[in-house]
Amino acid sequence: MKNRYSSIRSLIAMILVIITVCGFGYKLFDIQIINNEYYSAQNNNVRVYKVPIEAARGDIVDRNGNTLVSNRQGNSIILDAAYFPSRTENHKRNEIIFNLIKLFEANSEEYVNNLPLLLQNGNIVFSDDEEEIKKMKSEEVFNLQKYATPQNCFDTMVEMYELEEYDTADALKIGAVRYELTTLLFSIENPVTIAENVKNETVAAIKEDKYRYSGADVKAVSYREYADSSLAPHILGTVRKINGEEYSELKDSGYGINDIIGESGIEAAMESELRGVHGEITVTIDSDGNVKEEVTKKPIKGNTVMLTIDRDLQRIAQEKLKETCDTIHSTDGAGAVVVQSINNGEILAAASYPTFDLKDYYENYETLAKNKRNPMWSRFALGAYAPGSTFKPMMACAALEEGVIDESTIFNCKSVWQYYDVEFHCENYKRHGNEDVRHALLDSCNIFFYNCADKLGITKMNEYSKMFGLGEKTGVEISEAAGILASPANAEKYNRVWQMGDAIQAGIGQSDNLFTPLQLANYCSTIANNGTRYESHFVKAIINSSNNSSEETSITVVENLPISDNTFSIVKEGMRMVAKDGPISRVFNTIDTPVACKTGTSQVIKNGKKVNNGFLITYAPYNNPEIAVASAIEYAGSGTSTSDITASIIDYYYSNNTDTPPAQESGTILD
Repeated sequence: MKNRYSSIRSLIAMILVIITVCGFGYKLFDIQIINNEYYSAQNNNVRVYKVPIEAARGDIVDRNGNTLVSNRQGNSIILDAAYFPSRTENHKRNEIIFNLIKLFEANSEEYVNNLPLLLQNGNIVFSDDEEEIKKMKSEEVFNLQKYATPQNCFDTMVEMYELEEYDTADALKIGAVRYELTTLLFSIENPVTIAENVKNETVAAIKEDKYRYSGADVKAVSYREYADSSLAPHILGTVRKINGEEYSELKDSGYGINDIIGESGIEAAMESELRGVHGEITVTIDSDGNVKEEVTKKPIKGNTVMLTIDRDLQRIAQEKLKETCDTIHSTDGAGAVVVQSINNGEILAAASYPTFDLKDYYENYETLAKNKRNPMWSRFALGAYAPGSTFKPMMACAALEEGVIDESTIFNCKSVWQYYDVEFHCENYKRHGNEDVRHALLDSCNIFFYNCADKLGITKMNEYSKMFGLGEKTGVEISEAAGILASPANAEKYNRVWQMGDAIQAGIGQSDNLFTPLQLANYCSTIANNGTRYESHFVKAIINSSNNSSEETSITVVENLPISDNTFSIVKEGMRMVAKDGPISRVFNTIDTPVACKTGTSQVIKNGKKVNNGFLITYAPYNNPEIAVASAIEYAGSGTSTSDITASIIDYYYSNNTDTPPAQESGTILD
């Protein structure tokens, strides 16, 4: 019996041995024959990564090729995961980061700190950044409940990054850098910048001591540089690092989590052109930990954006605007001015005051944001004003075209005009007597245009207003307001009852009418060129950085107004009389270029007091119009007060354009 059991056990053992040998044999065959390449690669353990090389942003130049925005080279300090301790080596990571922090502080360098935790009077508190606090508590970072306290967050950070050996202040500093690595998905493919624009001595220290600062490297970076950082900030705009939401939307388009993106102005509007094409470094790490880097794709700089503005004309516009605003109101003066080519819609200059400096925009952001005068707000594009009597040339066009008046129609101005049971008054209670349309424009007679408004009605008035682009966006590339046309529908929208006299008030540019200086300049241009309304634009051409070829912005005609040349001639004669014979003539008769214009005043309530804003639309020269100028000055009292700005712009424009045509022909650009 015993021998039989022994034989069975021996048989089973033999079978198991055979199965084992066969299994090993098959595995060996699989490794050496079937999947030889795969297992050879695994054995070599070679890892390959692609790291982006930042492309320089494209330049921005004026219409004559003068550089407005370019790039300068600077140095940033990055952490490179190929040389940095792994995430399991917290103590080594913390030691290196602490060494870097001490170097930064010794050299007065700023370094990243987006961690929304602060140390105040010995207590851990949250910063004011609600979004960052939410992100810190999220599942992807500290994975805490919404109600977690600052101390809860700090304790989690200390445990997560193993910062127990550091005091609270140092733990917060190191934790801030570690937090940056976490939120920016630190990896070999994604190095993270921890200090920007550092000094040469900082660069030298890091390069000379690779052991103490292991994993830290110096990265040459392009920073935006301005030929004059005070020039045209509302047009040029700003750039900043991409935020998380934008990254989520744009990562499939090639954006990295550390990329720079246009935030406002032309920088944002022309992002696709200004943004270059990133290059690529291929990083190879072998099984012994040796790292090899090779540039496998060179970066391509972004395209150059040529603007329609003239650098020197822009400077004159800004200087004269500031001078006028400060003279009118030393503490609260504000306004805007726009210069436009009437033959193609190009904006030659556009200024807003008060203003800001692009060079220290981010350093001064909080101060700028709290400034009650809103220096960051573009008054020429976003400021919507009641236009006052600058609306009257449009009213004259509408009334003449609709046949409710002709050039000989007379309305008698007795200072007061009775409309049912409401009395309307002429400006400053003046008694103009008999007025035809030309003299009504010269005298800015309200009574004449009250009669026109009564005969036209609000629907017909708005029909013509829209033809001239009033209450509609002009088409410029940067953000702009649409403005408002007074109407029953608009009144209802704002829970206001449309009154019987509102149409009458709208006829002189009051009621709910609100237009931007950009719209006023475009409207004036349309009158000057006898009815061709162009789309306004700031971009003249795109110059390709790869082959230097140029593509000009197409000139877009929005509408050819169905208004006769005779109507425009009558209205323009009245506007010429304003410049030549009105109160404003004291300024315009002193310059060599004959102009036509219309002043305007609108009453608004500011800080509980009634004040008058002043407006002026002008085109020049009168007989062969080339440019239009629109200005809006808060607290000015009247449009006449704004005339010095316009006269200076026109005088400068023509005195500095003696060798070349004042307005370049479309289809040509300067190399």
